[in-house]
Amino acid sequence: MMSDFKKDLKEYAKTMGVDLIGFASQERFNGVVPEENPFVIFPEGKTVILIGKRITRGALRGIEEGTNFGDYSMFGSSWLDDNFNSSMCYEMTRYLEDRGYEAVPMFPNPVEAKKMGVPVGEGKTAPNVTPDFQYAAVACGLGEIGYCGEILTPEFGPRQRWQMIITDAEIEQDPILEERVCTQCNKCAKVCPLGAFTERKTVKICGKQMEIGNIDFNLCKKCQNGAFANRLLKSAKPDRLAALCVRTCVHELDVQKKVSNSFKKPFRRHDAWSIDIYDKKRKVKVEQ
Repeated sequence: MMSDFKKDLKEYAKTMGVDLIGFASQERFNGVVPEENPFVIFPEGKTVILIGKRITRGALRGIEEGTNFGDYSMFGSSWLDDNFNSSMCYEMTRYLEDRGYEAVPMFPNPVEAKKMGVPVGEGKTAPNVTPDFQYAAVACGLGEIGYCGEILTPEFGPRQRWQMIITDAEIEQDPILEERVCTQCNKCAKVCPLGAFTERKTVKICGKQMEIGNIDFNLCKKCQNGAFANRLLKSAKPDRLAALCVRTCVHELDVQKKVSNSFKKPFRRHDAWSIDIYDKKRKVKVEQ
């Protein structure tokens, strides 16, 4: 049975505009490398709380049609993280503090930032700890890593962004998601005009086994089909949530009725556009 505290916290999160919320205990992060483990930041912490807000399907429309890229970068990326998600994370941190619990708000910095290190004096550096949000999403029972390499949730597929709170409040954790969201259709790989997907690999998190594509992210960085350079660290993996491969996943999950956030009309209504490695345009056939 859910405790009253957890129930009240989830209700408060809903009033703040949180679309997704999940909880995981410290034990689920045992074995995670220190540079990616949130409890290295707050060793006395007991619980990771992951909160998510959807990327509205309409925010992808301009890129899907090849007519408008700028508004996605605001409503699907920068504003969504810097304003909407950050505000929710801050208010939930205040909620916990007002009840006597310490809470550490965490922004989704790329895990590649851990390699940079932070100065600790006398020319030495310590590793910069940047939690792995994909691991956390699985550990908190919110989703799985799909073949496309992105977190898929039963509510929105790949359409969400995350922020995290580490707290010393001991809150019962959520069960690991058992259902499969990814259909393993591999259409994300088939439509990639750069051939960035090679073979599959198996990833296991908290007992959940997932088959994902092995992706050459150096090729992804050259993608002109909706992928963006990571705005926080250019050397990090690119932001692919609006790229052709992930938009194809959005369409496929719609068609297969694998997500609860459903619509009256399909996302992809005509052949999609794409630009290959040679800057040649071609059409991608819609598969129903």
